[in-house]
Amino acid sequence: MPSDYRAKLNADNAANLRRSRNARDVAADYPAPGDLERRAACERDFRRFCEIYFPAAFSLPWSDDHLRVISRIQSAVLGGGLFALAMPRGSGKTTLCERAALWALLYGHRRFVCLIGATEAAAEVTLEHLKTELAFNDALAADFRQVCYPIRRLENNARKCVGQLFDGQQTRITWAAKRLTFPTMPDHACDGRSVSGSTVTVAGLTGALRGQSHGLASGEIIRPELVILDDPQTRESANSPSQCAERVAIVTGDVLGMAGPGRKIAAMMPCTVIREGDLADQLLDRERNPQWQGERTKAVYAWPKREKPWDTYRKLRADGLRRNGDTTEATDYYRQNREAMDAGAVVAWPARYNEDELSAVQHVMNLRADLGDEAFSAEYQNEPLRAEVDALPTLTAAAVAGKLNGIKRGIVPRQAEHLTAFVDVHDALLFWSVVAWSGDFTGWIVDYGTYPDQRRRTFTLRKAAPTLASVSAGAGREGAILAGLTALADGLLGREWTREDGATMRVGRCLIDAGYVPDTVYDFCRRSEHAAVLLASRGVGIGAAGRPMSEYQRKPGERFGWNWLLTRTVNRAAQYVRFDSNHWKSFVHARLAVALGDAEALTLYGRDAEHHRLFAEHVTAEAPTRVSANGRTVDEWRLRPGCADNHWLDCVVGCAVAASMLGAVLPGSGAEPKPPRKRVSLAELQRQARERQGRLRPSYVW
Repeated sequence: MPSDYRAKLNADNAANLRRSRNARDVAADYPAPGDLERRAACERDFRRFCEIYFPAAFSLPWSDDHLRVISRIQSAVLGGGLFALAMPRGSGKTTLCERAALWALLYGHRRFVCLIGATEAAAEVTLEHLKTELAFNDALAADFRQVCYPIRRLENNARKCVGQLFDGQQTRITWAAKRLTFPTMPDHACDGRSVSGSTVTVAGLTGALRGQSHGLASGEIIRPELVILDDPQTRESANSPSQCAERVAIVTGDVLGMAGPGRKIAAMMPCTVIREGDLADQLLDRERNPQWQGERTKAVYAWPKREKPWDTYRKLRADGLRRNGDTTEATDYYRQNREAMDAGAVVAWPARYNEDELSAVQHVMNLRADLGDEAFSAEYQNEPLRAEVDALPTLTAAAVAGKLNGIKRGIVPRQAEHLTAFVDVHDALLFWSVVAWSGDFTGWIVDYGTYPDQRRRTFTLRKAAPTLASVSAGAGREGAILAGLTALADGLLGREWTREDGATMRVGRCLIDAGYVPDTVYDFCRRSEHAAVLLASRGVGIGAAGRPMSEYQRKPGERFGWNWLLTRTVNRAAQYVRFDSNHWKSFVHARLAVALGDAEALTLYGRDAEHHRLFAEHVTAEAPTRVSANGRTVDEWRLRPGCADNHWLDCVVGCAVAASMLGAVLPGSGAEPKPPRKRVSLAELQRQARERQGRLRPSYVW
């Protein structure tokens, strides 16, 4: 009996194994070949491929711009080369590039495609679009059965990949969030076109790009042959020159080197210009980067000649939208005057307009009215307007980074009379700067940095590494900040700073921003061994409608200076300096605008402008708006759109306030110092005391 049972068990196991293999083997139900003539007709014709296999995505007639872009894409895929294209929003630039990836892979023009986005998550979305077409597009499934049928048999279940077979051989298919690998199929099942093992991967532009490779069943190792960079910048990175420079370096270095030594890579970059000089703008510029063959198209190439009827139209449309959301009256007006209103207009895509519109001209005029000139220029014209704030001249990051005095880092110039420091406090980092000043407010930025040191030129507070928490293991938020302040104060205030002439100086006043964790900062300033030079501070932007500090009511124990006030907290427990940040930001920018070599200029150490790029971005991250109210005109400072980090601006401002507290005065500012007190000897003081006692002694009558 045991032997019979064992035989039955083996037979059952063998039957189960056969059933499992049959269920996993996709050869049994392999469909018949599709329309191979149709497939062959599209092999080297990307436009026909799009029209035949994706009619829903490309339902409108092509514009001249589309045809030119399609030709460039086809050339890049078949022959190699780099192609950057900026088209109006909704023109299908990303859709075209996604279909180009499918065209390249399904015909074997390119066997390894890498999808790169501004972030890895963005690239994963693009891969998901490709997977959807391969799994559900019936036309593709019919003509490219060797790829699509095994994919459909997965039923979107990645766990089935490992066991999938074709005629008993593993298909080696991969169906994951970050990688898609085509099934490995025998030649007789490929209808004369084998693309077995072709693969697609995803990556973020600032992520791990180097060293990507893929092994085929034959043992051959392939590397990326086609890269699609879909909008490889964020709004934050576009507004940061240093991040733009870093991303351009990644594209020209890491991305274009992915194919390996001695091999050229094909690359396509659908993009949107967010700001003049950003990554997209640079790579689209054929004069600066001719290798990218940039193509910048617009929604409108010429506006209508007559503005007055369009003004009437916009008013009718706005009134209708306000009343009941109905634009019929405005459309009727356009219908009656269409010929005159369209005169002179040239739009890129005449077929593109909505059901309730009569033409593409009306469509773009509606978009412009709804979005405003700034958004329309960026999103639909690829010509972002230059940001201007009340026509006030403001410094550029390049101008600030170029204000170099040639003095070595950490060395104090011989003309300096005061040395001040400021610390800007955050959860992750402490930003700091040290500035030397002469008595007339000529300034030299001696050093600046972060604690802990980021050890790289480009970073943001949001992505800081290491952080205060990471270098203070086990400490909570306040504990990590306190430990950081202690270490930083020891480094800045506990050292002697060497002057050019060999003498030494110490920091005479160090302010610490108390706006974020006030209790921690107040306590640190009181208890630190450097308490004699430490002082908490609070910057307050006093606008045109606010009361200037010069009109504050004077209270006993307070000390007033030039737009700063030394006072105590409400409970009188801690002393701090309060200053008008609007005034002092204008002051610092004015000093930075003074020509190099002139008195009252503020300059940076060293001779390398690139070294100061990130610092200069912080300093120019805010812009002034001139506001008038109550008989006063004030430049009110706010962050520029897209800028996030302004911390070194706060540091330099704080250093200037500290210098004012030490006695620095800008000539002609009206903040002239009080005459110095006359030195009086001890004997003179005793004599004056005796005289006062004599005057106060009562007289007696005898």
